[in-house]
Amino acid sequence: MSAGGNPQMQELAEQLEALEQHQEALETEIESLRAEKVAVGDAIDAIEALETGDTVQMPLGGGAHVQATVEDIDQVTVELGADYAAERDQDGAIDTLNSKQETIDNRIEGVREEIADVESETDQLRQRAEQLQSQQRQQQQGE
Repeated sequence: MSAGGNPQMQELAEQLEALEQHQEALETEIESLRAEKVAVGDAIDAIEALETGDTVQMPLGGGAHVQATVEDIDQVTVELGADYAAERDQDGAIDTLNSKQETIDNRIEGVREEIADVESETDQLRQRAEQLQSQQRQQQQGE
């Protein structure tokens, strides 16, 4: 029986491919989370630097911006998640965003742990595939 015709080998190959795709998706998720964390950090820096009366460029979308004056730095609207937002004072907004960064860090750590689990499972499947190939070679040599 050839390796290509072995149903166990085919199943292992499919499982390995699925695990590799899952790992790539997890790594992409980490990249996205890191980018989100940078954006939150940029927002914290901006809020810390702004004062009432400062002039800023406010994005309107589509690459368009308008010049605006900060009327009250203690009226910052911060997204909380799940389509909710809240108005916070300057310090409260910074605290909320710092909390968001901690949540992102926790999620990154969770995804890293999941990647480690996937890598472990991949290693086990590869070892199993090597065992099956070795058994096949032994059977073919014995024929």
